[in-house]
Amino acid sequence: MSDLNSKNWYKTAVYYELYLRAFADGNGDGHGDFIGLRQRLDHLQWLGIDCVWLQPIYPSPLRDDGYDIASFYGVHHTYGMLEDFQITVEEIHRRGMKIIADIAINHTSDQHPWFQESRRSKDSPMRDYYVWSDTDQKYTGARIIFTDTEPSNWTFDPATEQYYWHRFFSHQPDLNYDNPKVHEAMLDIFRFWLKQGIDGFRVDAVPYLYEREGTNCENLPETHEFLKKMRRMVDEEFPDKILLAEANQWPWDLMPYFGDLSKPSGDEFHMCFHFPVMPRLYMALAQADRTSVVDILARTPEIPPDLQWGTFLRNHDELTLEMVTPEEREFMWNFYAPDPKQRMNIGIRRRLAPLLGNDRRKIELLNSLLFTLPGAPFLYYGDEIGMGDNIALFDRNGVRTPMQWTGEAGAGFSSSPQETFYAPVISDPEFSYTKVNVAAQMDDPSALIHSIRHFIATRKSLPLLAQGKLHWMLELSNEALCFWRGDLDGERVLALHNLSDAPLDIPLPSGVRFTDVLQPDTAVSGETVTLPAYGYRWLVQQG
Repeated sequence: MSDLNSKNWYKTAVYYELYLRAFADGNGDGHGDFIGLRQRLDHLQWLGIDCVWLQPIYPSPLRDDGYDIASFYGVHHTYGMLEDFQITVEEIHRRGMKIIADIAINHTSDQHPWFQESRRSKDSPMRDYYVWSDTDQKYTGARIIFTDTEPSNWTFDPATEQYYWHRFFSHQPDLNYDNPKVHEAMLDIFRFWLKQGIDGFRVDAVPYLYEREGTNCENLPETHEFLKKMRRMVDEEFPDKILLAEANQWPWDLMPYFGDLSKPSGDEFHMCFHFPVMPRLYMALAQADRTSVVDILARTPEIPPDLQWGTFLRNHDELTLEMVTPEEREFMWNFYAPDPKQRMNIGIRRRLAPLLGNDRRKIELLNSLLFTLPGAPFLYYGDEIGMGDNIALFDRNGVRTPMQWTGEAGAGFSSSPQETFYAPVISDPEFSYTKVNVAAQMDDPSALIHSIRHFIATRKSLPLLAQGKLHWMLELSNEALCFWRGDLDGERVLALHNLSDAPLDIPLPSGVRFTDVLQPDTAVSGETVTLPAYGYRWLVQQG
């Protein structure tokens, strides 16, 4: 079981990413809020979630769903008041769960008072809170991240006839970390929220804090100096809190974000997301070939015992294809997003179920891999019921639609008329809220939500799946993504996965007895296990 009282609780926890605006509306205005979240905590507790990851809740114009922060203090007025947040944190803790808050430290909204003051005059006392230039030809080695919408990382501001720097949208100016006052301001913001009782932060876009000529302006030494200062403050003042890095980088480039690897828990982040393994799970399934997954995990360096990777199948952004080759990207686009409208930037803006053609076998297979491969698993709200998406909506909003609780009008998300909703509920024939919703699946023991809950409970009963070593069964054909978790001479779990659309025979080690922990009533006998198309089994070695 996950021991949430342990110092290293984050290593074995199961996480749930939650967009508050989309989750549940408790006051009937068409926007999710803290009242609604508290009313739906039973769902998360029943599912077996250990930690809620709450996407940004701060005051914001919501042009980027809260990652465009207009004030780092307080909460967005549609979500409630700070007291609502505090009550919600207390209620989550009362139920034995943790909560981490999302925060973007690289940039702010252009509506933030800091930027409004900074752009007022070249002589403004807050001018150097942001990065300004007389030319847009500085830092030309930095890539443009949002290639669909941003022609440059610089935007001209007519008020002072200078350019300001932004790695993301032009309405999100980058903070200037060469200014020590920015350091102190951000550390004070961390202190404020940690004092509210949260259990840590998921820190957005950490590679881009500094700019230097002649570089790509990512992963710079100065960035790590600040992150070490941030971690040092957290360790000294809030020693039981954690930091999780969002950095879409190769795993070997992520190692510095853990910090000093001679220390069991490093001295930067306790956890980093492992972005490159995610698209390779989809690639392996599409090609019926495990090679890409085995390769990226073989090239993932070992980390000290008190650190952990975060793994996921989908999240609030596009399914990013930055960490694949151009040829692999083209293959993924053609296979999973044949309609150009399904593509965005260098990725695919679709949810899990639509990506997999709503094939229950494939959905369960990828979830089985999520829960058995190394790392702490993160679920995205709605994926436990196989929610659909709406690619007619702008940007990534199509994967951020209201949670589907019931088949009643408004999907049980809100009592408000649907025309007041921040976004329309899914209504297409295959994924309509009238068909895909929590209430209907709770009443159906064979529904997806029960399989996801069973995965979670079984994983939590097997600590080896969170911390055991990984050993591949490479002697099998490439359609077989099979591996051991644990010590070869001790307790072990054998995870078997068939990536193909045909039955697959898997030879078992001779002289070894197994129990199927997902299906205890199903006997494991003989020298071979036959997996159906896209089938899987979790076998525990006996004796």
